[in-house]
Amino acid sequence: MKAIHERKRREIPEWKKRVVAELEELFRKYPVVGIADLTGMPTKQLQLIRKKFRKQIVFKVAKKNLILRAAERAGVNKEELEKYLTGSTMLLFTDMNPFKMARLIESEKVPVPAKPGQVTDREIVIPEGDTGITPGPMLSVFGKLRIPYEIRKGTVYVKKDTVVAKPGDVISTDLAGLLQQLGIQPFEVGLKLKAAYDNGVFIPREELIVDLEQFKNDVLEAVREALGLAAEIVYLPVPEAVEMVLAKAEAAIRAIAGETGFLTPDVAEYVIGRAAGEALAVIAALGDKAKELGIEEVPVVQPVQEEKPAEEEKKEEEKEEEEEEKEVDLSEGLGGLFGF
Repeated sequence: MKAIHERKRREIPEWKKRVVAELEELFRKYPVVGIADLTGMPTKQLQLIRKKFRKQIVFKVAKKNLILRAAERAGVNKEELEKYLTGSTMLLFTDMNPFKMARLIESEKVPVPAKPGQVTDREIVIPEGDTGITPGPMLSVFGKLRIPYEIRKGTVYVKKDTVVAKPGDVISTDLAGLLQQLGIQPFEVGLKLKAAYDNGVFIPREELIVDLEQFKNDVLEAVREALGLAAEIVYLPVPEAVEMVLAKAEAAIRAIAGETGFLTPDVAEYVIGRAAGEALAVIAALGDKAKELGIEEVPVVQPVQEEKPAEEEKKEEEKEEEEEEKEVDLSEGLGGLFGF
């Protein structure tokens, strides 16, 4: 009992109180908090990222229990937050949209060399060309890694692009040393977001990292479907839908005119052309029988265009020019009204 009372009386260190108070203030001040994994992140690269985004993001590292205490005081769901506080973690406080923050942070990758014992997640290739390495002990490494080479002008020349590691392979000491000599840094490191907290909602990584190209395609597909629906229900406030409706109506009118043989100046050419096509199809179906019946071809009557007197043509040209001028004036007037 005495030991328990002594623990209760033990004072919490001031530095812990300051950290909790600072984190609580940040949780209250910023609507968005990113939770990033620091595993394998070199200090130098981390400093560069912090410097680049210091005006947009506040970066904080603290012990798990202090983060949870501060979050609880600020009204953040402690149990939900704890799921993401595994391993080495950094908090990113910002006013930015969480998806924009994720895109910026995830794009900041820096190349790093391969290390012995590291498992590769990608294919590593030694390119064809002069390595600048002089013949000597390194030749045995080329042999072990089955890299075709020859000596040219006193240096090792790789004869063709060679895959030296595939996803899932473990980097050997020899390969790591050769890559370092060749200046090849096959891997990248950066902050990896585990999740983001946005005004009371936790967004896991799989929903936070958006494929922009796929998102763009999804939006375009949604627009196409929306236009199709608007055209189907003849939703007039959408200009593009009206164009589709008119085109569909025109096609329907032509089809009806062709079926019924109803002639008007607008559809005459289409109706006659369709009738001629159907007649030719019948002739083709009859085959030799058509010749016996004396049917060999269908004369297609072309619409006769009456020649207009020169004066009439001149008047029509002048009228067209006047209409064009009116259109120009109208567009200029609209430009003045709307600023374009």
